Amino acid sequence: MFAKTNIAVIAAVGLTQFSSFAFAETTLNVASAGSQNMVDYVKTYLAPKFEATHPGVKVNVVGTGPGDAGSHKIMEKLSAQNDSGLAKWDIDVAVVHQKIGGEMVEDGLLSKYRSEVKTGDMVSRDSAKNALGINVDGYVMPMFHSQTAIAYNSDFVENPPTSYDELVQWTKKHPKAFGYNGIKNGMSGVSFVTGWIYAYGTDAERLSSAPYDKSVESTWNKAFSELKEFNKNITFTPGNAGTLDMLNRGEIFMGPVWVDMFYSWKEQGKIPPSLKLSLIAPGMPGQPMYYVAPAKAAHPQLAREFIELATSPEVQANGIVKQFNWYPGIDANYVEAKLDKATWEKLFAEITPSDLSKYGKSFPIGPYFDDIKEGYERNVSN
Repeated sequence: MFAKTNIAVIAAVGLTQFSSFAFAETTLNVASAGSQNMVDYVKTYLAPKFEATHPGVKVNVVGTGPGDAGSHKIMEKLSAQNDSGLAKWDIDVAVVHQKIGGEMVEDGLLSKYRSEVKTGDMVSRDSAKNALGINVDGYVMPMFHSQTAIAYNSDFVENPPTSYDELVQWTKKHPKAFGYNGIKNGMSGVSFVTGWIYAYGTDAERLSSAPYDKSVESTWNKAFSELKEFNKNITFTPGNAGTLDMLNRGEIFMGPVWVDMFYSWKEQGKIPPSLKLSLIAPGMPGQPMYYVAPAKAAHPQLAREFIELATSPEVQANGIVKQFNWYPGIDANYVEAKLDKATWEKLFAEITPSDLSKYGKSFPIGPYFDDIKEGYERNVSN
């Protein structure tokens, strides 16, 4: 079936022009948004595995850039091809951020494929169905889940806070020992502020779901006022890496971090073993990256096979968890048997699957998210 077939993943960073290889009889284009390490993962780990199971197939990978902007480039390309009336589009598999994934579903750009892959019933988190208020059920498979949590130095913090309420009391007793970056230069601080609104403004379930109601924002005045008071007792950090740097140097003893970044730094010896994690109530947000298949992909069956491999328990265990310290995109219970005990305990000893289920929240839908950031600038920063 796959004899004499080449699968080429062709995507210029700007996605302004796709071209085909003269020697390629068949071309499967895979575009990946995200940071370079994520693109490298697809290129150096997934691609060889896929090639090994598909004789005569070659996979070439190029990224489109970090953040929602990288995903937006993919959406713009598909939209242009859709508007032009092309029968077949030249992206077959894409890796996109949650927000853009939802927008692509709304615009009719994606195929509803999840029921057609063997791993489709292995996903369990709500993010496989809900992308910031948009129903994406069936259209996406999570590549991984990133999560924010509170890092603390156990040499100095014997009983870390388990909730935002306890954290507020802790900072009053230990002024300047907690640090975060506000909402500038890193999403760990934005996540902390979002969690604050979930705790003292409006709960995560409401803000992560449509419909949007502008009047909800008017109920957050007390929450922002208390956050401004809270900030008097904390230390501001330069960003995601800055928070970890200050924890490493002992300039602060606690602060919000990305879990995968935390464990990667720990493995590299950039932070001490005494630093541990806690996911506090009522929760903090994280987000997935999605594998998606465009509606008019030239090679839909091969695209599904590629995504099926990428979301298999073995690949999720050895690629997603072991290489990057990300939480798996499929349910962790399917992955546990594929991991050695040390790796499993490293990722789930401090924040358990149960903790993630209870306290791992989604970010708000776009309009509420904008309201939170604008409200912080208006009521807390000033």
